[in-house]
Amino acid sequence: MADDIEFDRNFSAVPGRSEEVAPGVRRVLAPNASPFTFTGTCSYIIGEGTVAILDPGPDDPAHISALLDAVRGETVAQIVLTHTHRDHTAGVPALQRATGAKTYGEGRHRAARPLHEGEAVRLDAGGDLEFMPDVLLREGETIEGPGFKLEAVATPGHTANHLAFALEGTDVLFSGDHVMAWSTSIVAPPDGSMRDYLQSLEKLLARRETIYFPGHGPAAQDAHALVERYITHRGAREAAILRKLERGESDVPALVQAIYIGLDPRLTKAAAMTMLAHLEHLVDRGLVETVGPPSLGGRYRISR
Repeated sequence: MADDIEFDRNFSAVPGRSEEVAPGVRRVLAPNASPFTFTGTCSYIIGEGTVAILDPGPDDPAHISALLDAVRGETVAQIVLTHTHRDHTAGVPALQRATGAKTYGEGRHRAARPLHEGEAVRLDAGGDLEFMPDVLLREGETIEGPGFKLEAVATPGHTANHLAFALEGTDVLFSGDHVMAWSTSIVAPPDGSMRDYLQSLEKLLARRETIYFPGHGPAAQDAHALVERYITHRGAREAAILRKLERGESDVPALVQAIYIGLDPRLTKAAAMTMLAHLEHLVDRGLVETVGPPSLGGRYRISR
């Protein structure tokens, strides 16, 4: 979906195995591989003795058991969520029952903008509409344990409630699904917003962290360079949309077919949702027109 970015898909993590990936940081991969999750969701254990678990992952007994085995003899004090897609949150109830730890996150899964008529059902089927954190986090607030402090960094875009977490005193940022080394992020309206996503990318460029541990796949070791390529890619995608529309009015399926060359058929809907996010952003800026609010079924043209 982004052949102008050199992705890193060299990832040898084994599901269920705890491995130290940075001082005071362990990773346990969940066995939920898919075209959307790559080899599975990465859960992180931060600290030693008294720890936080970031993104418990799916409701999979083997994965929850692996997490609990990895912290045997330790105290889980916090369960931290980057965002509320079920491949990150569904394991929370089982982990919370086993540990009694409170959950920390930005808030409920929600739309990034007011819903239009006919959008009563969210388009993002992966959203966990039931989860509500015990403790709400805002920009700059911290979660602490012996030997570690996590700073919440608001990074909306992939979802309206997406947070990244900076590990104080290090170059490490837990980037969730906002920035990943193996693939670009899906931005699916109305839950996601391309405008917010691009602003969040620019925000990360201004921060010091250069090593990102994402929700899926390997760490990004030169994260600022990757973020810059993400921004360039989105600009190129936008330019391609405008070039296509300069040749005449079009719709989402035709734009996806023309622009997403060689797309895995399993990702067609995801590509359509991200195309809609681009079109929303172009309409908001007055570069593209459509009848009524931007939608999957709409037709689009260059603004007159």
